[in-house]
Amino acid sequence: MPLQTKTFLGHFGHKLALHFIAASALSIWATAIFAQNLAPFEASTPASLNPAWRISGLPGNKFPLAQFELTTAPGEPALQLSTHRSYGVLTHTWRGKAPAELAWRWQLAQGLPLADITTKAGDDAALKVCVMFDQPLADIPFFQRTALSLARTATGQDLPSATLCYLWDSRFPAGTRGANPYSARVRYIVLNGMESPTGQWVNQRRRIADDFASLFGTESAVLPPVVAVAIGADSDNTGGTSSAYLARLRWLD
Repeated sequence: MPLQTKTFLGHFGHKLALHFIAASALSIWATAIFAQNLAPFEASTPASLNPAWRISGLPGNKFPLAQFELTTAPGEPALQLSTHRSYGVLTHTWRGKAPAELAWRWQLAQGLPLADITTKAGDDAALKVCVMFDQPLADIPFFQRTALSLARTATGQDLPSATLCYLWDSRFPAGTRGANPYSARVRYIVLNGMESPTGQWVNQRRRIADDFASLFGTESAVLPPVVAVAIGADSDNTGGTSSAYLARLRWLD
């Protein structure tokens, strides 16, 4: 995507194109022992996308859509995310008070060594899980608040005021934290990085309130409500190819 279009508005309107839909009943696919299962696919034959989730790509089909498929990774059913110079995001408009933890397991099969999450030209990810919040506008710094308001007006969408993304990255080590190069309203934590081997499942459990506080705590002392959960993969900037798997996405109280 041409970098001149990657403004704050471009970032929310394109890179995190969250075209929200009304949430519906949660899927029973995978191990249904959690009341807050967020599985993207339903246990049908053939498997179908849970209607609570929506796939979106870049407007105008500027790049192909990343692929999201139900498959069998080693040991269990999983969502496979594949990119080839492409972009895609799965969004679930789960709304309400955030449960204590978000949990999942994931593995990277093929990463994006040219991606650089600190630069606009390298802003790609082979695997990410994001949580969007309805952060009070009064808590947001003036210039960021103004830009967000303009973006909402221009797109006609109630864009999230704060987005927390968990990444599997091939360049930076686990623990790396920062703001997206296009907008400080999107901030990230690298959970698995350059030191993590590919082809192996890694279990993750994150305390949402703690992570929000570490990245947005200087703005908001109270954890805002959640407005959506997203799963994404993209290689439109660096032109790479990636493959990854995700399973057992769920809220834990």
